[in-house]
Amino acid sequence: MSSSTTQNGSSWRLVLRALDHRNYRLYFTGQGLSLIGTWMTRIATNWLIYRLTGSAWMLGMIGFLGQVPTFLLGPFAGVWVDRWSRHRTLVWTQALSMIQSFALAALAFSGHVAVWHVAALSVLQGVINAFDTPARQAFLIEMVEDRAVLGNAIALNSTMVNLARLVGPSVGGLIIALSGEAWCFTIDGISYGAVIASLLLMKIAPMAARHMEEENLWRELREGFGYVTGSLPIRSILLLLAVVSLVGMPYSVLLPIFASQVFHGGAHTLGIMMAATGVGALMAALTMAARRSILGLGRKLGLAALLFGAGLLGFGLSSNYPLSLILLLVTGFAMMTHMACCNTILQTISDPDKRGRVMSYYTMAFMGMTPFGSLFGGAVASRFGAPRALIVSGIVCVACAGFYLSCLPIIRRALRPIYIELGILPPEVQETMHHSH
Repeated sequence: MSSSTTQNGSSWRLVLRALDHRNYRLYFTGQGLSLIGTWMTRIATNWLIYRLTGSAWMLGMIGFLGQVPTFLLGPFAGVWVDRWSRHRTLVWTQALSMIQSFALAALAFSGHVAVWHVAALSVLQGVINAFDTPARQAFLIEMVEDRAVLGNAIALNSTMVNLARLVGPSVGGLIIALSGEAWCFTIDGISYGAVIASLLLMKIAPMAARHMEEENLWRELREGFGYVTGSLPIRSILLLLAVVSLVGMPYSVLLPIFASQVFHGGAHTLGIMMAATGVGALMAALTMAARRSILGLGRKLGLAALLFGAGLLGFGLSSNYPLSLILLLVTGFAMMTHMACCNTILQTISDPDKRGRVMSYYTMAFMGMTPFGSLFGGAVASRFGAPRALIVSGIVCVACAGFYLSCLPIIRRALRPIYIELGILPPEVQETMHHSH
C-alpha cells in the first residue's frame, strides 16, 4: 500500500517537476488565472459580435483580424524578442493587454459599442500577441534554467491552457447570461494583474548587453530566416506544423455546422463537442508532461500529425454522435501532442541568441496560419459542405505526415550532432548508431 502511494507521489513529482523552479511556479500561477479571463473574453467577444450583427461571416472576420497580425509581424517580433529582455517584453505586452480589455469593458458598459470598436481592439490585441507569444515561448527556458525540464514546462503550459479552455468559456457563458459581456471583459482586465505581479516577483539574471546601434534590423531578419531555412530539422518541423495548422485547424470553426446540421442539436451539443476536443488536448498535455527526455519526439510529432488527419477524416465521414465525440477527443489529443513535440524540439535545438526568431516562425506556422485556414475551411464548406471540407483536410494532413515520416532518417542524422553537443545523446550511443548503419 505504502509503496504504491510512494510510486504515485514520484510519478506526480515527474509530471510537475518544472514547478520546482520558483520563477516558473510564479508564472504558472499568474498565467493560469489570466488565461481563464482570456477565454471568457473570447466567448464574450463572439457573443457580442453575433448579438450586434447576427452574421456568421462577421464572426469569422473578427477572428481573422485578431490573428492575422501574428502572421504579418512574426519575423519582426522575433528580432525584437532576441534583441530585448524577454521578461520586460512580457511585462509590457501584459500591461497593454490589460488596457485593451478595460477599453472593451468601458465600451460595453457605455451601451454604445459598435462592431468597428471590437474590430479595432481585436487588431490591437493581435499586434500585442505577435510580440507576446514568441517572447513567452522563448522565455520558458530562462524560467526553468534547465533544458532537461524544458519539455515538462512546455507540457505543463499546454495543460494550463487547456484547463482554462474548459473552465473559461463555461464561466464566461454564465456571466454573460447573468450580467452581460462587459463583466467578462472587466474580469479579464483584472486577471492580467496576476501575470504582471508574477513577472515582477521573478528573479531574472540580467541579460547580456547588446550593441543596438551596430545591429541592423534587415540583417537580423535575413539571419533569422537563413537560420530557420538552413536547418533541416527546424525547416521540416515548421513546414509540417504550418500545413497541419492551415488545413487542419479550421475544423473548430466548422463545429457549429456539425452541431446543428449533422447532429440536429443546439449550443449544448456544440459545448459538448468542444469539451471533447479540450479533454483530448488535456490528456495529451499530461502525457507529454510525464516524458523524461526529448528523444523520440521527432517520430512522435509525425505520428501525431498522422493521427490528427485520420481523426478529421473519420469525423468528416461519421454521422454517429457518440463516435464523433470519440473522434474529436482523438483529434484534440493528436493536435496537442503534435504542437507540444514541435515546440519542445525547436526550443531545445535553437541557438539561444536566435530562439526568439525561431519561436516567432513557430507562432506564424501555428497561430499565423489559422486565420487563413479558417477562410479556406469556410470557403470549401460553403461550396461542398462541412463534412467534405474535413475529409479533404484529413487526407492532406495524413499525406503530409506520411511524407515527413519518410524523411525522418535524414532529419535524425541532422539532429544527432546537436543532441550530442547538448548532452542529450551520450557519445557512446552515437558510436552504436554509427556502427549499426
